[in-house]
Amino acid sequence: MPVKEKEEIRRSGAKLEEEVSWFKKHEFFISLASFIIFLVLIVLLFRNPTIQEKLHTCGDGTFYETCSIVKPYYCEQGALIEKVSVCGCLESSERLGDSCITHLQKEPKNLALKYILNGEEKELKFTVYKGLSDYLSILPRRISYLNEEKPLRADFSFKKINEAEQRELLLPLVIKIQNLTHDKEEQARIAISLVQNIQYGFSDKTDNFFGNQVNYSRYPYEVLYDAQGICGEKSELLAFLLREVGYGVVLFYNQKENHEFVGIKCPIEESYRETGYCFVETTGPSIITDDSIEYAGGIKLESEPEIILISDGYSLSKNLREYKDAEIMKRIRQGKFVLFKNSNFESLKARYGLAEVYYSG
Repeated sequence: MPVKEKEEIRRSGAKLEEEVSWFKKHEFFISLASFIIFLVLIVLLFRNPTIQEKLHTCGDGTFYETCSIVKPYYCEQGALIEKVSVCGCLESSERLGDSCITHLQKEPKNLALKYILNGEEKELKFTVYKGLSDYLSILPRRISYLNEEKPLRADFSFKKINEAEQRELLLPLVIKIQNLTHDKEEQARIAISLVQNIQYGFSDKTDNFFGNQVNYSRYPYEVLYDAQGICGEKSELLAFLLREVGYGVVLFYNQKENHEFVGIKCPIEESYRETGYCFVETTGPSIITDDSIEYAGGIKLESEPEIILISDGYSLSKNLREYKDAEIMKRIRQGKFVLFKNSNFESLKARYGLAEVYYSG
């Protein structure tokens, strides 16, 4: 073989060895970059409704012609429908046609739940049952511990939010919200507005708590059934809905002002007291992150809140319109200069259906 050809082969071999060596040295970084790209694609899938629709998924991320993790729902052409024949029922329920029913689905009552989305008032139809409401009303409100342990506020919140019979009959409401839109942030907006538009009001019942008569504390489902609730009750209902939609959620409680509200995961620069969770008032329609509200009696939230983590999950994005709108609302309340103040206020009031009065407690 001619010397020139041998030299060419030697050079090619050396170059190949050099390339192989480079890839071996950078194998970790190449794998890491590939993994990051994969994660970005997954995030885009679940945050972008257009991508979801192109990939043929329903509002909860279930692929077409597939059973949801929530029985008996099946993803058909973008909508979650009951299909027991394919997906089956939970052990606690029975089949009735292509639906599942429980022994607590007695005496149905039809609700038209109001919500406001992008300035448009809408209604979501939902059926609630006296059977479940009555069942929840007789559950003991107290929690017993061994030795001298004392119950925490978080323990009572989890007891109400995580009740199993209630969850089975509240999930259909989550499904209805997910069927309205594939967009996770729109789902959150609907859930928030829906709860905010439930009337504020105390129960006329009392409960015996270690020998003392105290105000009756409703479960989230009872708030729906009664179509009213106070701050803590409505906040627990909203926490349940946002958790099931997939968001990171906390409950904030200001003991001094006796007020509870919801925190939804969001960019830290927009969050309440840099907690990583945005302020969401539940006693009446308001703007996400608007923490400048003055409550009936001139009460303002000034104390350090207790934070109860309900779930980890999705975060609101960085460019949410509500952030800017809440800042404008704060400036209006504080009497600061706002260009076209009156028209801005009326626009915000119409867009969110803002309440005239908010309540603490």
